Amino acid sequence: MTRYYLAAALTLVTFLSQAQSPSTGGPTPSAPDPTQVPIDEGASLLLASGVAYGLQRLRQRRAR
Repeated sequence: MTRYYLAAALTLVTFLSQAQSPSTGGPTPSAPDPTQVPIDEGASLLLASGVAYGLQRLRQRRAR
């Protein structure tokens, strides 16, 4: 019985969560190219943590 309720709820959520069409009057982007994303801080932090992890693993292998 609960399977039927779950299936009905998932079907209802699927239909209700459809994306809006572009003609709904949403906000217009003010940037000249909305696909540009600033990834400077996150990428450099990720790169630095990857280098630190790699150095740590190399030191562990040499210590054995």
